[in-house]
Amino acid sequence: MKPFLLALLLVSCHAMAQQQKQPNIIFILADDMGYGDLGCYGQQKIKTPQLDQMAQLGMKFTDFYAGSTVCSPSRAALMTGEHTGKTYIRGNAPIYLRPQDTILPQYLQQRGYETAMVGKWGLGLQHTTGVPHKKGWDYFVGHLENKEAHFQHGDSIWYMHNGTTDLLRLNKDIFYNEMFTDSAMAFIARQRHQPFFLYLSFTLPHAELRVPERYLEPYLDAQGKSIFQPETPWKEGQHYRGQPNPKAAYAAMVSSMDDYVGKINALLKQLKMDDNTIVIFTSDNGTHTEGGRTAGDVFDCFQSSGPFRGRKRDMYEGGIRVPFILKWPAAVKAGSSSDFQAAFWDILPTFTEVAGGKPVAKSGLSILPSLKGEHQRPHGVLYWEFYEGGFKQAVRFGNWKAIRFYNNNNAPLRTELYDLGTDPGEKNDISTSYPSKVKELEQLMNKEHSKPESNNFHLGI
Repeated sequence: MKPFLLALLLVSCHAMAQQQKQPNIIFILADDMGYGDLGCYGQQKIKTPQLDQMAQLGMKFTDFYAGSTVCSPSRAALMTGEHTGKTYIRGNAPIYLRPQDTILPQYLQQRGYETAMVGKWGLGLQHTTGVPHKKGWDYFVGHLENKEAHFQHGDSIWYMHNGTTDLLRLNKDIFYNEMFTDSAMAFIARQRHQPFFLYLSFTLPHAELRVPERYLEPYLDAQGKSIFQPETPWKEGQHYRGQPNPKAAYAAMVSSMDDYVGKINALLKQLKMDDNTIVIFTSDNGTHTEGGRTAGDVFDCFQSSGPFRGRKRDMYEGGIRVPFILKWPAAVKAGSSSDFQAAFWDILPTFTEVAGGKPVAKSGLSILPSLKGEHQRPHGVLYWEFYEGGFKQAVRFGNWKAIRFYNNNNAPLRTELYDLGTDPGEKNDISTSYPSKVKELEQLMNKEHSKPESNNFHLGI
């Protein structure tokens, strides 16, 4: 063989070997599912056998945090790698990703990944700079806008083709998450020649509380009534369509998503792709009280927030601490767990590192050492801010957690302090006992907060 042909062959083989080392990545996101909604996180009433098994085959994080306490800023933190003191999108206002916002799929495209986004997007409408075909996605089918994702079935969906994103009319009224699962599986089945990144963003178990009957049946008795009595029906004629059995429907929605994740993992195994595919399951924020779901359902019936205080729109742990399960047989020890304090903005540096490059670190850091059981450099602080119902800031520094509330004039009202090491449920505000610690954490908040660029989040601080 001629020397130049041999050299070309060696280069080609080396490139193929390098490509094979890059893991596929599947990031599965629930919508408004609480920390305590899975069996592997203590749930007793809702059945989640597939996700429980996934935790047994991989790693379960106990101190993992969403990007925010509502969807758009949480997803913006995930995509940009910036926490909500730095991101452009800091709430659910109708603003979208800008051209200068380089996000996760764009970085992975640069490293040779094919990228697909299926489900709820929420970061850019059709004629904005945040529309999926402008933000690094090779394939997209789903909802562009948050309110579209409030409804579990319908007759149209957005999809990407010929370099643009258009509305697709469907032949019948379908359950969207069934379609999302089928679309995700079809994308996986087509992957053979390059690594891929799949972002599967379910709209479960967010209201409206509707679900295919086969998932509801296990939570009904022989007479067809909910096993979680008493039920208070959610009446028709409101924003979310009616539901006679909100508790049973919520449980069924969690179980349906569990089944969908099981199908994804089964397909990977069937295609012999599971060993070097990272599969992650988490939630965008804490559980909700919408569409007929009540605080009693959250805290008394299901204990959806686990041992924590609060829910969606709260800065307490129940609003921002979420389940996080990662399976990667080639690198992560089965049945392992981690109490490393991590958050959505760590995903960008982690994925860019596992893709073979240097970790792109903005607010976050790569948690790859934690996944491999190696020494992990800790965060200095974890920080959040939120604008609905009055401005609030939160910071975690070790086991210290502080939440600062503001009045209607955007002036600091009070700061609560908790020791999560002894009081994970944030039951005892100890701010008066540790005034110097309060001051220290307030200074950290001031440091982490930058002035918002959008007037939607304007504050005089």
